[in-house]
Amino acid sequence: MKSFAEIKREGYLKRLLLLSVPIVLSNLISQLQMVIDRIFLGNYNDLYLSALGNATTPMWTTMSFCFSLATGASILVSQAVGAQDNDKIEEYMGALVKWNNVLPVFLFFFWLFGGEIVFRLMGVSENLMPMCLSYSRYYAPVFLLAGVGGSLVALLQTSNYTVPLVIYGIVRSGLNVVLDWVLIFGKLGFPELGIKGAAIGTAIAEYGGAILGVLLVVFNGKLKTKPSLHAIWHAKLKPYLISAKLGLNTALEDFAWNIGNLVLIVILNTISEKAAGIYSIIFSIEILAVVFVGGVGGGTMTLTSESTGKKDVRQYRGITRCAYGVCLVVIAVMLTACILAPEQIIGMFTNDNETITTSTIFLLLMSINLFAKSGNIIVGNAIRGSGNTRWMFCTQIFGTCFVISLGCLFVFVFKLGILGVFLAVLLDEFVRILINLWKYYRIVGRAIRDSH
Repeated sequence: MKSFAEIKREGYLKRLLLLSVPIVLSNLISQLQMVIDRIFLGNYNDLYLSALGNATTPMWTTMSFCFSLATGASILVSQAVGAQDNDKIEEYMGALVKWNNVLPVFLFFFWLFGGEIVFRLMGVSENLMPMCLSYSRYYAPVFLLAGVGGSLVALLQTSNYTVPLVIYGIVRSGLNVVLDWVLIFGKLGFPELGIKGAAIGTAIAEYGGAILGVLLVVFNGKLKTKPSLHAIWHAKLKPYLISAKLGLNTALEDFAWNIGNLVLIVILNTISEKAAGIYSIIFSIEILAVVFVGGVGGGTMTLTSESTGKKDVRQYRGITRCAYGVCLVVIAVMLTACILAPEQIIGMFTNDNETITTSTIFLLLMSINLFAKSGNIIVGNAIRGSGNTRWMFCTQIFGTCFVISLGCLFVFVFKLGILGVFLAVLLDEFVRILINLWKYYRIVGRAIRDSH
């Protein structure tokens, strides 16, 4: 295996960081804003955290489906960049921009009028139901932006120019924090709206950010995969369906992961009203590391897709190793912080001493889990970059069944409570990283044989 210094000399680290760091910063800014939302809501009313966990989990399940459909176009366009096929770039990117806005319209109406059905299936209590419905109905207009957002991210990543994502993230998240503070607590003469104010503030900020994002792309001449207006206007449905078919596996993979998480929330709801809130706190902390790994993973998929297009197995392997090495550094820092100051970290989200004391062990388990979770994200994106999106969907189906089964076993049979849910999640990630590494090395081995 090559040393980190050798990987750096070959330029993989520089290319990966130039592409990934803006994605990471954009995602980190967004997640910090979400964490601040939870801090606001948790300090306003402890039950708001449980309501937020119940409401956002199924909504993000459908939202991520829309974003993941664009993954297929990202892979195909990046492979076309590697093969220097400009016609394919125009064809697939033009079709994505034009046709990627259909499904979000249906989801908007679903969450505007049908959220109660989902929440009742989740076992949400009558006490939390009004809070969940209030949040989902005022957040629903954000779904209309999902198609545009997925297209813009794909365009920027395949152009290897992701700096506009940082500008967009700063403006959107900054606006969101201010609006949430004003509308949740009723500042500056506005009414005190609680969880409804959080949803309204987020929706307004998302639209403001979307307008800025479109302007940054339209007036940017550095985007090598930006389609012409002619290509967008005359884009046929077939190229979108081809890319969507490839992206569908990733969308279904995300959907399967979210379904597993959704069922875990249902299991937690059977333990107590506060259980989902504790899970939401730990998830909010974990996501700060995951967004970094996810950003690096996005860069990994783009660059390994390019190397697949030009049949460069050396770059394919070097990018993957470099990406995981960078992630290990971040995870080590996260683990250290969680060991040294667990109560201070959790105390940012709640002032309930019992919740803070109970949650410290879960924070440590979450930190350990990041080693396997980051491996699944990086290796999984490398597998997608090879053009195989079905594999990760299949392993996620296995993972979802596995984590649900373990969760039920640990909670309902062994009576481990919330601890059982976290143990199930940890075992799921460690089993799947072993499976995915096996597939990754088979892909590399086949590519080496084909090159000789």
